[in-house]
Amino acid sequence: MGCWIAPGPMLALLLLLCPPPSPACPAACRCSSGEVDCSERGLREVPWSLSTNTSTLWLGYNFITVLGPRSFPPLAGLRLLSLLHNRLELIHSRALLGLGALQELDLSHNHLSVLTPETFVPLTSLATLNLGSNRLGELEPGVPGALPQLQALLLQDNPWVCSCSILPLWRWLSHNREKVREKSLLLCRAPEQLNKYPIMAFGDESFRQCQDTSLSPQHYIAFFIIGPFSFIASIFFCTFLGSLVVFYHSLRRESHCWRRP
Repeated sequence: MGCWIAPGPMLALLLLLCPPPSPACPAACRCSSGEVDCSERGLREVPWSLSTNTSTLWLGYNFITVLGPRSFPPLAGLRLLSLLHNRLELIHSRALLGLGALQELDLSHNHLSVLTPETFVPLTSLATLNLGSNRLGELEPGVPGALPQLQALLLQDNPWVCSCSILPLWRWLSHNREKVREKSLLLCRAPEQLNKYPIMAFGDESFRQCQDTSLSPQHYIAFFIIGPFSFIASIFFCTFLGSLVVFYHSLRRESHCWRRP
């Protein structure tokens, strides 16, 4: 009877000779133990060949201008994402899908002027958001409001327009002072008479002239009913008043004729 060789030693030998492939790493980046560093690589878009076990992703100092829909592969373990010092102008509302575990996001030193709350809804674990040194003149309070775990928000060095449109953001900031970092650097840029005035120095009386002008559907219905009615009524009134004037002049003319010898 021939000898039986157990498959165990043979399998171990094959594994030693042919080790399993290492997680993917983009050619332009450096990777080590879950950290991917793609800084200063002249990138114009996010590398797609990222390992699913990536926990830290550095993309700073590149030339990325737009984050389109699903700009990132599913990275369930990503905790930190840095995009500082790029040329970001637009972030699509579905750009950050699949990053639900993200805890820190750095978007500072970019060209962002508009952000929508929908963009940040997938980031249910985000604790720190840095939007400093962008081109934000105003910010919807729904943006930080979409982040249930937010603990630190940085908004310094933006050209804030301190008009009535900033009132909702000011209210959010006033009720969440403990979450706002670098509060003293939140300065107005416009109008000119408020240039470099601290936003957090405003009080309720500063917005007294700002009235809520939003109209309910009932208001619009009333306008559609009252508007035509008042127009027709004004025509009838003017016609009636004109008739009185004509009648008055006719009476005067007749009385003048009767008085002649």
